[in-house]
Amino acid sequence: MAISGRKPFFRPHLAVGGAATPGRAAEAEQTRQFRELVLPHLDSAYNFARYLTRDADAAEDVVQDAFLRAFRAFPDYRGGAPKAWLFAIVRNCFLNSTRARKSSANVLVEECELSDAQSLALANISDPDQETPEEDLIRQRDATALRAVIENLPEPFRETLVLRELEELSYREIAALTSAPIGTVMSRLARARQMLCDMLLPGGDPSASSGFRETLR
Repeated sequence: MAISGRKPFFRPHLAVGGAATPGRAAEAEQTRQFRELVLPHLDSAYNFARYLTRDADAAEDVVQDAFLRAFRAFPDYRGGAPKAWLFAIVRNCFLNSTRARKSSANVLVEECELSDAQSLALANISDPDQETPEEDLIRQRDATALRAVIENLPEPFRETLVLRELEELSYREIAALTSAPIGTVMSRLARARQMLCDMLLPGGDPSASSGFRETLR
């Protein structure tokens, strides 16, 4: 799922040159399969990286690194969900970049809070089914504020919420991607939903968090 309101980042041109040989033919077929299986998930990978890094430029760096690594590793791809496979590479690239900046201690945060300005910005979420240009502008502002709220969730809960609610990965895929038991994934998701609803809809139903997906489209 692409994030609205951002500039499009790179769209690599994958080409295989040279004379036609069995080796070149195999490389061309690999490139074709990569385009078909992995490239469609590039915007979703950016969306995931954007929530991990909480910085648009850093997210682009992570995704570019992940894309190149994925292309190089594609000969070892053995099937399964290509989106989850790509996300695992994105996550590893993010963790590597965090370690490189010697700031891994700041990745996990214990507390988060919503500012008064964010609370006011999220007071009303417009109905996308009946949007005027003015309402569309308001919705874009709401989406920006909502992203800010999600980005302030503690890291393991933010990651799980984004993977499940926005990117719609299965519990099993999230468990494999994060190296966490399925029970832990479910617990993190439930807590993330509750924290999000406490911020946005005090006293609301945690299951309503899935409705925020449309605001971010």
